[in-house]
Amino acid sequence: MKWVRFTIDTVTEAVDVLSYELDAIGVCGIEIEDHIPLSEEDKKRMFVDILPEPEVVDDKAKVHFYEDALECDTEKMCASIEAILSDMRTYMDVGEGRITVSETEDKDWINNWKEYFKPFRASDRIAICPTWIEKADDSVMNGNPMILRIDPGVAFGTGSHETTKLCIQALDRLLNKDDRLLDVGCGSGILSIAALLLGAAHVTAVDIDEMAVKVAEENFEVNGIGKAGYDLIAGNLLADDELAARLAKAGGRKPEGADKGEGAACGASGGYDIVVANILPDVIVPLTSIVPGLIRKGGTYITSGILATRADEVRKALTDNGFRDIECTPMGEWVSFTAVY
Repeated sequence: MKWVRFTIDTVTEAVDVLSYELDAIGVCGIEIEDHIPLSEEDKKRMFVDILPEPEVVDDKAKVHFYEDALECDTEKMCASIEAILSDMRTYMDVGEGRITVSETEDKDWINNWKEYFKPFRASDRIAICPTWIEKADDSVMNGNPMILRIDPGVAFGTGSHETTKLCIQALDRLLNKDDRLLDVGCGSGILSIAALLLGAAHVTAVDIDEMAVKVAEENFEVNGIGKAGYDLIAGNLLADDELAARLAKAGGRKPEGADKGEGAACGASGGYDIVVANILPDVIVPLTSIVPGLIRKGGTYITSGILATRADEVRKALTDNGFRDIECTPMGEWVSFTAVY
């Protein structure tokens, strides 16, 4: 099997935003080549092995990604990249912005990245360890955190990106024991699993990608979570009104006294305790108009996957749809919002 390799010459400052924009057009993964040595603080925070220092230190960087040669429309992809770079140039330096296309022989691109995925601390109570590493080192295990084991496979979500860390840290702060949670765009299932480890009674995880749902199910099993603790659904919440109605009903909890015949059936008390969505603003904004039908009054809505440059439009969507106590938390180029309905 042959692959088309796309290389974009850019600068380190633009890599994170470029990665975000490539993901939005369907690029599943990128390879970054730069000349910036890791600081000691970075090494401790990222829990990576010591890497050789680059021979040249500058701000130049290359972003590579690979597409199936039989399925890729090279001209169309190059045009999409050019449009992304053109837009980025209006608000930041993208460097040379040159696109190079080449062809390469088959290689195990799916698994080679595992060399760089090391155990790390995601929040006060959660540490993340890939399934192929037996034990995290003492720097990760300080304080005896709960271990979340993950193999993202071809689904998004190792927990190492700022957007996912922001969500896990919000769950660590805000989730109460026995809460019911809806995870929209669950990817590898990492946020749902974190919620269950933190004491959630049940999670419902939804993703538009059937492969992501399959990967999430495998990760639930790896973490010893039985099927009674979760529901996994492949579907598009924005396009499927029936799915939205089904989730609204499933999110309800049995009112106090219902076991004695004093209340309505499960579903009448009105929604999930927490809804979390780590996606993109283009999905979060329309989703925010649907969430009030899924969340209980006083429930918490956690959103991430938001570049700081787009924070205002997400905040407006929250305000317009009746959310209050809106808090914005930054990390690097990204922000996360928590809000109460």
